[in-house]
Parts: sequence; C-alpha cells; structure tokens
Amino acid sequence: MAAETKHLEVTLDTHVESVNLAEEMCVRVAEAAGFNEDECYRIGMSVREGVINAFHYGNQEKPEKKIHLAIELTEERMIIHVLDEGKGFHLTDVPDPLAQENLLSTSGRGIFLMKAFMDEFDVHPGKTGGAELVMAKRLPGLGSPHSNGNGSASNSGAPHQEA
Repeated sequence: MAAETKHLEVTLDTHVESVNLAEEMCVRVAEAAGFNEDECYRIGMSVREGVINAFHYGNQEKPEKKIHLAIELTEERMIIHVLDEGKGFHLTDVPDPLAQENLLSTSGRGIFLMKAFMDEFDVHPGKTGGAELVMAKRLPGLGSPHSNGNGSASNSGAPHQEA
C-alpha cells in the first residue's frame, strides 16, 4: 500500500514578514517529518533564501504581487516550491559567488546556500510567469548515501527537544 503524499500550499503577500512565516512553516513540517535540528535549520535557511529572492528579485518588493509556497511530503522526501510573480530567471545566469571576481558581491549567495543545504535544487519557469524554485530533502532514515550538510546522516531518528 503506497503512502499518501501530504500537501500544504499558501499564498504569501510580498512583505518582509512573509520570509519568517514561510521559514517557520517549513521548519515545523520538517520537524514533524523527523528531521533533526541541524537539517531543520538547513531547510529553514533554504526556504528563507528562496522567499527573500522571490520578495526582492522576483516580485521586486511590489505588494500587489504574491509569493506562492507549496510543501509536499512524500514517503521519500520533503519537496518545497517557491514561486514568484516576476519575470523569471535562468540558473545559468546567476554568478558563481565563489569566483574570484564575485567574492565581495552579495548576488548568488542564496542560490549557493540552497544548493548546498538541499539534496535537490532547480529553477523552472513559473506556470504564470516568474520563477519557481524547487528544492527537496530526503526524509531521515532512508539510508541516504551522502548529506550536503555536515556529512553525517546519523541521529535523524532522535526526537527534537526544546531547551
């Protein structure tokens, strides 16, 4: 019997407050899915960067535009979609922040972090324009061959405890 995919979708206003809201929602879903504290941090930071990009670059901080956030939990991974209502972009056009000429530039760092923190990351043209960031993280306990974070996939089954 196949497990059911869980889906959560929200439309956020193009306001700076939406960044924290999106991050908090995704971290709570990640905690419920069994990710450890470090992985929840990486997922939250990736969502934060994605929504900041949608807010600033995609929607150009125009309040009449919206940011669409969708979270899917399958039996194998957590998939996050961040869609803006801007003009879109191509991943190949984003400068490499590690290139010597870009070391002092702030552009491209968010994409770099999302790629580093998530198992999968891609950008697609949005269905109604804009850019759709799609990032995924394998659920803990699936015996992932590697981790993009600290190189450890252990302790993923430990419950999260508040201090």
